[in-house]
Amino acid sequence: MYSMILADIIKRWQQLKGRRALLSTGVDEHGLKVQKAAQKADKPTNEFCDSAAKVFSGLAEHAHVSNDYFARTTGARHRDAVQYAWSMLQDKEYIYESKHEGWYSISDETFVPESGVDIAVDPATGRKRHISLETGKVVEWTSETNYKFRLSAFKDQLLQHYKDNPEWITPRFQYDLVRKEVESGLQDLSVSRPSERVQWGIQVPHDPSQNIYVWLDALLNYTVQAGYPWAPEKRFAGGWPADVQVIGKDIIRFHCIYWPAFLIALDLPPPKRIIAHGHWTIGGEKMSKSTGNVVNPFTIVNTYGVDAVRWFLALEGKMEDDSDYNNLTLAAKYEEMRGKLGNFLTRLVRSKRWNMRKALKTTLTPRGLDSLHFEKEDEAMRDNIGHLRDRISPAVDCHDIRASLAQIMQTIAEANAYFHNQEPWRIVSKYGDPDDMSPRLLTILTLAAESLRICGILLQPYMPTKASQLLDQLGVDESHRSWQHAVLGADTEYGQRISTTGKVLFPVIPRGLVSPRVGGALPCEK
Repeated sequence: MYSMILADIIKRWQQLKGRRALLSTGVDEHGLKVQKAAQKADKPTNEFCDSAAKVFSGLAEHAHVSNDYFARTTGARHRDAVQYAWSMLQDKEYIYESKHEGWYSISDETFVPESGVDIAVDPATGRKRHISLETGKVVEWTSETNYKFRLSAFKDQLLQHYKDNPEWITPRFQYDLVRKEVESGLQDLSVSRPSERVQWGIQVPHDPSQNIYVWLDALLNYTVQAGYPWAPEKRFAGGWPADVQVIGKDIIRFHCIYWPAFLIALDLPPPKRIIAHGHWTIGGEKMSKSTGNVVNPFTIVNTYGVDAVRWFLALEGKMEDDSDYNNLTLAAKYEEMRGKLGNFLTRLVRSKRWNMRKALKTTLTPRGLDSLHFEKEDEAMRDNIGHLRDRISPAVDCHDIRASLAQIMQTIAEANAYFHNQEPWRIVSKYGDPDDMSPRLLTILTLAAESLRICGILLQPYMPTKASQLLDQLGVDESHRSWQHAVLGADTEYGQRISTTGKVLFPVIPRGLVSPRVGGALPCEK
């Protein structure tokens, strides 16, 4: 879910800036891991994949992910494209038949080099087993005849690609690790599995004894969603190469070494950027269904609301390291947001001590803001919110989701503190007339409203529903919620449509729903 949400935020940022953006997500459904999971669930493999796809597509919808495509690698169009790509690679002699043996990880769907294997003792049984040093997954020795891809032939081209695109992989340390791995040398890659062992896959063209390796199969889904294989006159019309792909750090090798090599071999450009995020842990340990150390995303979304969960993951998630999930931390962050944003909005627009419509009608004119008298603290607040969009623009352009949001939330906190410290309720009319407002009160109310309006626009990629509710209560027309409107004084119309009866932005979460316990896996075995 985390990758999907991050990708969705990036898409919405592009749309906020007026750009056309398409988002693809989905499930890869082939390979030995899926085959074994279906057997364990005592289901036909195709039915198992159907149920898993339904869960994950439902999760995307539940998380308000605005994907344009939901890829399923069991589809006929995907199968035909993969077999076409295989034939192209084979015609170019990048694929050849050979005997292969080595340590194979079913969970990771990859062969692991001897140097990457160690012996571990199962604490429950005392039995020794071979594991992958990188992922901790069990590996088994396999010897078979299959097809290989000449990955070794692409070492120089990959290194040149990395050199020409020093920001191709984010964060930087992952870029350095990938480059060093390629510099140390590449072995040709096994790209098929005997169909007697791995029945669930796409058949190698003209060879029913072999099925295509799941990672060659799955990676091609990105181009398939963009229309591959293309007719000559429609080459890249579907949006390839992708501007950015968002992945978890555990699949960097597949996306940053294998994937660009496949694309170069097919005379296709690699995606323009790869963002690899860290994992979410619990108590510092990797989530695991076997130990119950997991979080059911449906549960936390139903408790806190999808927008709060999206906001929390974007703010607390890390690229360079893992992030630790805790229910109490989420609850505390929710309360912080409820106070600094939700209550701030309520205190401003629902107060009976002043007339917000009249205040903004007075000040939101072509020269209204310039006519106000700004004291020192007002000038600081005006400059803060007036330059917020430009401050976060570099982070937005380089897809630094966390840094962008942190700056928005810092501005909200400062605007809330400004409103509280200026105590506008103490300077209302001595006659108690909400229509009788002093220049000082008008200044405070206008800056508070402008801070919420601008931050509300910029929060839309993170919290699409709550940001929309905030802007609705401020009376901001839907046509005035773009990037160009996120500057001071850009909208002179919203004041007359302010709503004083909208729902509370972030309601109180009943204490009984906030628990330090975590648990509950997705309702499927994949």
